Amino acid sequence: MKYIKIGNNIENASAIALGCMRIHALDNAQVENLIMTALDNGINFFDHADIYGKGKSEELFGEFMANHKDLRDKMIIQTKCAIRPGYYDFSKEHIIESVETSLKRMNLDYIDVLLLHRPDTLMEPEEVGEAFEELYKSGKVKNFGVSNHNMMQIELLKTGVNVPLVINQLQLSIVNAGMITSGINVNMENKESVMHDGFLLEYSRLKNMTIQAWSPFRYGKAGVFLDNPDYPELNAEIDRLAEKYGVKNTAIAAAWILRHPAKIQVIAGTTNKERLSDICKATDVDLTRQEWYSIYRSAGHHLP
Repeated sequence: MKYIKIGNNIENASAIALGCMRIHALDNAQVENLIMTALDNGINFFDHADIYGKGKSEELFGEFMANHKDLRDKMIIQTKCAIRPGYYDFSKEHIIESVETSLKRMNLDYIDVLLLHRPDTLMEPEEVGEAFEELYKSGKVKNFGVSNHNMMQIELLKTGVNVPLVINQLQLSIVNAGMITSGINVNMENKESVMHDGFLLEYSRLKNMTIQAWSPFRYGKAGVFLDNPDYPELNAEIDRLAEKYGVKNTAIAAAWILRHPAKIQVIAGTTNKERLSDICKATDVDLTRQEWYSIYRSAGHHLP
C-alpha cells in the first residue's frame, strides 16, 4: 500500500480507501472479514455517509468498532452529512445532529473527517462555520471537507468557514473523466472542452485539497466499464497491462487514477474481500506516461 498526505492535516492516509456504502447488505461476520481484509492490505481509511443503508452501514461498522477498540488509532474514519429525504440541509442544527448520530452508530468518540455530501443552495456559510467550529472545538470532528462541490461553492463556503477544507470527493474514472478531459481540450470548440466542473482538478491542486475518486470503475449512472462489451478497446488495453504487471483489471483501473500527480485517493466500494485485495495491488503498479495516455485514448477520449 502507498500512503498520501491529505491537505496539510492528515499524514499517511492509504491511497486506497474502503467505501462502506454497501456494507448494510452484509452480516456482522462478513463486515468483520471485509474490514480486516482492508486492514491486512494496508487500508487505513474508511468512508461512510449518514444515508448509506439509511444508517445501517454505520451501525454495522459500529458493531465492528465495539469489538475492536484497539484498532481505532490505526484507522481514519470519514463520514458525510446533509442529504435528507427530498432536500439538502447545511443548517447548523442538522450538521451537529448528524455528527452526533453518526458517532453513536459507529461507537466512536470522534470522526477524523466530516464531508458535506451535496451542495445546499440555501446554505449560509456562517452557519456552516459555526457548526464546524463547535464540532472541532469539542473534539468530535478533526477535519472537514466537501463532496461533489465546484470551486466557487467551496470559495463561498470559505467566507464563513475558518477551518481548512481538506477533501473534495468527486466521481472519477477512466470513462467518467470530465475534469481531466476538459483540461486537455483547452482552446477548443468541441464538446470535450466544456468545463462542467469549473477547473476542479487544477483548483484542488492549487488549494491543497485531496480529491477522492468515487465509483472508480463506473460509467454513467449504473454501468461498470470493466469486462463490458461496450468498451472493447479499453478492456483490451487494460487486460494487456494487467498481464504485463501481473494484476487484475481492477488494479489497472485504480492505478490509472493513482498515477495522476494530484495524488487522488481511490474509494473502493466493493464488499468482496478478494476483489478488494486485487484493487489494493494498484499501488504496486507504476504506469508510464505513455501507458496512462494509451488507457485514456482507448476509453474513447481524443487528444486535440
